[in-house]
Amino acid sequence: MPRRSHVEHRPDGTAHRTGVWLANSASAATDSTPAQLEALAGVGIDWARP
Repeated sequence: MPRRSHVEHRPDGTAHRTGVWLANSASAATDSTPAQLEALAGVGIDWARP
């Protein structure tokens, strides 16, 4: 699991702040729909599992 400061650099030169996105998603998990949580759990995000 990437830390909050993790930045993913893509081949096209853009960057995605993956760590910030995950941290923000975890803190807003109570506002997420069941479908969103299921999708996150499907890609291996442990806190999204019921």
